Amino acid sequence: MEWSRNVLALGASALGAALLLSGTVSWAQDAESDKLDTIVDERSDANEDAAAVQKEIDKLSDETGDLLEQYRTALKQIDAISVYNGQMRSLIASQEAEMASLGDQVDRVEVVGRSVTPLMLRMIAALEQFVKLDVPFLIEERTERVAELDKTMNRADVSTAEKFRQIMEAYQIENEFGRTIEAYRGTLQVEGKEITVDFLRFGRIALVYQSLDESQTGTWNKDTKSWDPLDSSYRSAIRNGLRIARKQAAPDLIRLPLPAATRGEG
Repeated sequence: MEWSRNVLALGASALGAALLLSGTVSWAQDAESDKLDTIVDERSDANEDAAAVQKEIDKLSDETGDLLEQYRTALKQIDAISVYNGQMRSLIASQEAEMASLGDQVDRVEVVGRSVTPLMLRMIAALEQFVKLDVPFLIEERTERVAELDKTMNRADVSTAEKFRQIMEAYQIENEFGRTIEAYRGTLQVEGKEITVDFLRFGRIALVYQSLDESQTGTWNKDTKSWDPLDSSYRSAIRNGLRIARKQAAPDLIRLPLPAATRGEG
């Protein structure tokens, strides 16, 4: 009996020890598991923090790259502006010199204008007298041109240079009349009646007319300053001359009623 109690006691002790050991192991495992979970959580938190830090680093790197690119762009713009400013300074200097030159020219033009104006007035007067004494072709047109020159001379909004240009243009037109042929239609007093006729001008050598029905022809007499009738032998020649002047026929020789040369002419 005593032995049995000892065995039971030993078994109980062993069982208690085993249970104690089991509890200890279980507690140790739980503690280890908790520690591992803590480490994993800490590691995870660390990874998340590292990722956040890396993300911030990447962001700062991108911003730094953008700032560097902006800096380089700004340097290029500064260089371009420096070159532009240099060019503008040269341009402004050139313009200031040009303005000074123009101012000097304006002063001289005013002096020249005061001396040119009397000359222009004399040229207009001479042109007016020339038209009155010349062969009376396009008389209204030519007289009106001279009258316009007189009006222009009294206009303050027209420069002296433009006035002189218009006078020279009028002289040029009159000069061209001397080497061209022309046909135009107008009215004429013939035997006290006003009739419509075709005028034919050969430079300033001859000015003839022919009625529309070709029944009347005549020529301007420079000596008598009047119209002389022509016989029917000129009718065909004048008709052909009108067609040539209007470019309706090819140029050809034409029989003209020219005044006979007087002694001393040649």
